[in-house]
Amino acid sequence: MAYLDNIAVFVRVVELGNLSAAGRDMRISPAVASNRIKELEKHLNVRLFNRTTRQLMPTEHGSVFYEGARKILDAIVEAEAAVVALSGSPRGTIRVTAPLGLGRRFIASGIPEFHEKYPDIEVRLRLSDHNVDILKEGIDLALLLGNIEDSSLRMRGIMDCERVLVASPAYLAGRGEPASARDLIDSRHDCLMLRYPGLREHFWMLQTADGPQKFEVRGPYDSDDGDVLTDWALAGHGITNKPRFEVEPFIRDGRLKVILPETPPVPIQFAAVYPHKKLQDPKVRLLLDFMAERCQHMIRDILAGR
Repeated sequence: MAYLDNIAVFVRVVELGNLSAAGRDMRISPAVASNRIKELEKHLNVRLFNRTTRQLMPTEHGSVFYEGARKILDAIVEAEAAVVALSGSPRGTIRVTAPLGLGRRFIASGIPEFHEKYPDIEVRLRLSDHNVDILKEGIDLALLLGNIEDSSLRMRGIMDCERVLVASPAYLAGRGEPASARDLIDSRHDCLMLRYPGLREHFWMLQTADGPQKFEVRGPYDSDDGDVLTDWALAGHGITNKPRFEVEPFIRDGRLKVILPETPPVPIQFAAVYPHKKLQDPKVRLLLDFMAERCQHMIRDILAGR
């Protein structure tokens, strides 16, 4: 077992690039992680990493060993999943990620309920509006809004979500209400954008009479946290583009107003994304089915005003 533990630490160090990150991920200290790597190098009688002050890079031997080690760990996971499927008692750890707003509203509150049903399953939840490298960071399941381009990942759609452009009555009183989508690129209007490193979309895709069109909107500030954009819109600082379920309570009570309803943003898909083999794991399937049904009900209740 110790040898397999050493291999597991080695694989995470390669994937995350340093001992501290791998240690945090596996809930061991950097010193323990370092000792496991040393034991593995001693056993193999080769150096597995070139060490710099900031990062560990695999040597040629390390790269070759990583490919085989990754296959071994994947095979063990598949074998355990097959046994669990036969026994009917799922157990183990699931690493889940979701955007901040979606995660806070729907995912986080469901984790204790899921754990009560399946007490032998541990869930590690990471919330971030940044792009998460699912494979590199060892994520089993990502619940997100949007599409994927990575062909090594699989996606299961959960529901299509309407998006709306909203602003506060105070903002519209001061700046005027846009009469057309073209007015959004007018310098009189401030558009509140979700931006972070690696995000490719710096535009809004709106549905027009001529089909979906890109609009290069601008504003004096932006954020990598979607909830901050909502707060700014409520405070009268601009127009933002949000999934309707996130702002429906504010629309209903009049604190935000939907603008340009005839040219709304293109809907966004609420989806589950996972590495190719992960849905073979019964515990991942259980969590996905649980969260998909729960989130669908919660979003529909919000939109219905319940």
